[in-house]
Amino acid sequence: MSHWIAACGVDDIDPEDVVPFEHDGEHYAVYRSPDDEFYATAGHCTHERELLCDGLVMDGMIECPKHNGRFDYRTGLAKGAPVIVDLAIYPVKVEDGTVHIQVP
Repeated sequence: MSHWIAACGVDDIDPEDVVPFEHDGEHYAVYRSPDDEFYATAGHCTHERELLCDGLVMDGMIECPKHNGRFDYRTGLAKGAPVIVDLAIYPVKVEDGTVHIQVP
């Protein structure tokens, strides 16, 4: 069964940036797009499990800091070698200035 968890405040993330969030031993990445939409993905790259929160965010993509593989953080789709496995994505809602993600 899934449930909503408060991950961070909207002011904790700059536009076109990412912040880490950990819950029950799982790592997540929370993103803010340039048009102030929020997204959440698994926190590790699917290639070698590097934390994505240390990566570069630009034009709807997160680039892994280790081997520069890229994902579309809005859809989770793998977009650049060496990554070939998509990222898990999670529903997001914003209430009263807090970003919530729905986790399993």
